[in-house]
Amino acid sequence: MSNALNTVTVTILEKDYQVSCPPEEVDALTNAARYLDENMADIRASGKVVGLDRIAVMAALNITNDYLLGQTTVNSNQDAVESRINQLNERVGNALAQHKQLNP
Repeated sequence: MSNALNTVTVTILEKDYQVSCPPEEVDALTNAARYLDENMADIRASGKVVGLDRIAVMAALNITNDYLLGQTTVNSNQDAVESRINQLNERVGNALAQHKQLNP
């Protein structure tokens, strides 16, 4: 495995940034930069936040909030699946116990 890095130019709010990353991560980096640019452009267009640093912080907060909400949903879904598996295990255990009683 090579340690070679690609230098990728990403544009965020009409400003270019040079970022180094492994070749296999170029697409992910480009997509992340595009997503960030769109979020920051939306915030700037709202006119409610002034200044690049404040726009960046608001975008970071929005993206982090979306991520954490997604994690909460994943954890909630995992809890529901685990609960359902436990219910099914209990039903199978009861059925096996009943079968043993009827067929000693």
